[in-house]
Amino acid sequence: MSMTSISQTDRTTVDKPDERDDRSEIRAVGDEADTPEELLALWEEEAPDPAGGIANLVACALTLAFGVAGMVLSWNLSLGSLTDPAPGFFPFVISLITAVLSVAQLILGRRGGDGEKFSRYSVTVMWGIISLLVFVALLPHIGFEIPGLLLSFVWMKWLGGESWRSAALYSVLTVAAFYLIFVVALRTQLPHLF
Repeated sequence: MSMTSISQTDRTTVDKPDERDDRSEIRAVGDEADTPEELLALWEEEAPDPAGGIANLVACALTLAFGVAGMVLSWNLSLGSLTDPAPGFFPFVISLITAVLSVAQLILGRRGGDGEKFSRYSVTVMWGIISLLVFVALLPHIGFEIPGLLLSFVWMKWLGGESWRSAALYSVLTVAAFYLIFVVALRTQLPHLF
């Protein structure tokens, strides 16, 4: 008998599935529900507490302030026209849409459901914004490759929960794809090192 062969008794234990198969223990979030109504009840039971009217008012006021500030700043860049837009045209349109939706939410939003309270998961949004601001600050000084690599890695690893290897590999592939598309193929004026 060679070292690589499996004895007949070992073969039966290999071929025979384990009686303690843990896959039957894994259940998705709605496996207990038999009807859509039961599933909805499960979702409502697991939902975070509502934030309340004051939190909704503050959120609408903040987005309205951002929209108005964006309109003022883009107006200062000059708007141009529909056929010949200037640098401030599209930021103005986006800011206007933000402001209009904020006002609509202030007026009509009371009839809808309450938003969710902030939780420990809400902090990830702030980390995403901070990392994006660091990316924007570094971009003109050292190009997009290193900040893009760091931004992509941070978002995939810490915000997305990817493994170290996946986050590193996807970050390199993402930056390489952006480099090939925007620098090599389109020849844009994107700040870059190489």
